[in-house]
Amino acid sequence: MKPLRRLATVALAAGAALATTLGLAPSALAAPDPVLASPYLYQWGGQTDPAAAMSATGVKAFTLAFMLSDGGCNPKWDGNRDLTGSDAALIQKIRSAGGDVIPSFGGWSGTKLGSQCGSPDDLAGAYQKVIDAYQLKAIDLDIENTDEFENATVQDRILNAVKITKQKNPGVRVVITMGTSPQGPTEWGSRLITQAKAIGANVDVWSVMPFDFSSGGDMAAMTKSAVDGLKDQLKSAFGWSDDEAYRHSGLSSMNGKTDNAGENVSVANFTSIRDYASSHHLGRFTFWATNRDCGGGGECSGIDQEKYAFTKIVAGYQG
Repeated sequence: MKPLRRLATVALAAGAALATTLGLAPSALAAPDPVLASPYLYQWGGQTDPAAAMSATGVKAFTLAFMLSDGGCNPKWDGNRDLTGSDAALIQKIRSAGGDVIPSFGGWSGTKLGSQCGSPDDLAGAYQKVIDAYQLKAIDLDIENTDEFENATVQDRILNAVKITKQKNPGVRVVITMGTSPQGPTEWGSRLITQAKAIGANVDVWSVMPFDFSSGGDMAAMTKSAVDGLKDQLKSAFGWSDDEAYRHSGLSSMNGKTDNAGENVSVANFTSIRDYASSHHLGRFTFWATNRDCGGGGECSGIDQEKYAFTKIVAGYQG
């Protein structure tokens, strides 16, 4: 994720023991779908109390940003916080309130596991540490920038790691999140999709970020066009019907002012996008981020909006 979105950068038994110690396992078993409607939440600047947001909006899941590298092939939150620290407490708070989480690996900046891990097996091992620590149902791989997205070697490493991870954890779903053009995935996005098919990486949902791609205009219309383009590419690569391709598609918008001057996603835009997502039964509908889901500047969206307006819209999404 770019500047506004990114201001700072284990064996199964051991993982199960850690989850039990943290009190995560019992509530995780009864938790809701973490993939379908889970706005991003981060732990730097403008922190939001997840339980308060859940109570105010009805949202049941969050996408937690970001899982990065500690400089090697070891996962740490934002590259510097252990899996057992404040983020574990945050997950417990969300689950105690009846929700669940999907950690997001990567983002725009910081040191990424995809580039630091030397092989698909090593990278899958890093994913496994996080899966085991929190008894996860899903992970989000936010593949961006030149170190991961625009790098064929790293793309293939990630996809092969996905294949290994899915083989070891058949019940864990994998989301790939990537940038897009207003017409759909770029050349690098197209490569990622076709390589996933060639490698046999069983990605459950492909989610595009339909912003930071213009100087303004009708963001609802451009978002719909971008997701339609994604659907077409998935249909072509995997041989799916329109309905199947849409159900494997998703989107991650951004509330209010984006990183690009002139771009602005209004509440009305986002409502229209939600209606579009519902009509096609998209597999994922989310945005960056609940932390900035408030009116005004500073850590907020930069537009006139009610607190949690976008989170409420996501909370009502049923797929």
